[in-house]
Amino acid sequence: MQSVVQWFTDNLSQFISPAGAVFIISMIPILELRGGLLAASLLKIPPLTAIPVCIIGNIVPIPFLLLFVKQIFKWMKKGKLFRGFVIMLENRAMKKSDSIKKYEFWGLLLFVGIPLPGTGAWTGALVASLLDMDIRKSSLAIFCGIILATVIMYVVSYGILGNIVS
Repeated sequence: MQSVVQWFTDNLSQFISPAGAVFIISMIPILELRGGLLAASLLKIPPLTAIPVCIIGNIVPIPFLLLFVKQIFKWMKKGKLFRGFVIMLENRAMKKSDSIKKYEFWGLLLFVGIPLPGTGAWTGALVASLLDMDIRKSSLAIFCGIILATVIMYVVSYGILGNIVS
């Protein structure tokens, strides 16, 4: 994470503020809010600034994923160039879908909220879309999961890590 933060500060600091960099990091798949809060703590951004920036950054792509990812994947699978990549993404997402299928709202909330590798809002939205979950229910579950992830990552980033780095 420190190298990602370093790259942003080295290459983008003349164009974008540290909070803007954290916003962008929070929008990126895999990094998401978890990476955003870690980056914010490394950049010494106060939590009261970092938390809303990270939450909004993580939420922005989710409605687009829930609404359009199936159509985009269908279009991408028509050509040979992206077919294998899309199938790999779908298979990887569906391997993680058991708890979401079984517990629906609560499964999706915990999947998004508990910061483990391969989980998060992007994958949660992909799985919810592939499972044809109700968009309102899945949106709320993902939002609540992002809030849970915020609490956990705040403790890690500003509590535990903040005390080690300081």
